[in-house]
Amino acid sequence: MDNATKRQLKKNDKFIALTEEGIGWASTHRQKTLIAAGAAVVALLLIVGGYSLYQQRSDAAATAFGAAMQTYQTPLVDGKQPVPPGMKSFPDAATRANAAYTQFEAVADKYGLTGSGRLAEYFAGLTAVEAGKSGPAEAALKKAASGWGDGDLKASAQMALAALYQQNGRDAEAVAIYNQLAKGHADTVSPYMAQIELAELYQSEGKTEQARKLYAEIKDKDKDAKGKPGPAATIAADKLNPPAAGPAQ
Repeated sequence: MDNATKRQLKKNDKFIALTEEGIGWASTHRQKTLIAAGAAVVALLLIVGGYSLYQQRSDAAATAFGAAMQTYQTPLVDGKQPVPPGMKSFPDAATRANAAYTQFEAVADKYGLTGSGRLAEYFAGLTAVEAGKSGPAEAALKKAASGWGDGDLKASAQMALAALYQQNGRDAEAVAIYNQLAKGHADTVSPYMAQIELAELYQSEGKTEQARKLYAEIKDKDKDAKGKPGPAATIAADKLNPPAAGPAQ
């Protein structure tokens, strides 16, 4: 079955300028002004302190995410190959994915409100799929695909979730997601590529006519400003007119 492949912070600081009228009022109401100014300073310190704390957590989340990613990229050694002293390795991809999943999910649980935390949730889903943990994979991908945050990341998580559903024979749920993505505008998952996945699902179900109709629509519509076919249109054209098989050897 198809697997979806594998994308922060906006700060708005507002400053209120004092007007001449406010300065004049301050000169005749000094005590009240001092009290108000003290409250403003406290509020400012809370804002600065809150941002500082958030930044510290964001940095810690990024470091933890980097460690999890390093685990996910650790070399695989089958036991027959010599391993240099001190070099970390895993015997197979499933074992490595399981170790990375544990780390990614820990980052997501602890730092879920940060950009790295949300990204970790997505990778927790991907590694859970690779480790054969369908339940945790679905839970992580659903979380990454919902709520607030990066629209591109959410679209990627939705694509991965649809692939998981397809893998587990839950085609109706996959179709619903593909149709939703086909109406979106994410950079990571273009509407036409979502339709390609949908057409391929139809084809795998034996719904050849529905698949061909969708491929033809993609082929006609996925074009740039100069009329050049886009990547999805190229795939659709190949699907509609597959290359002829070569002569038997």
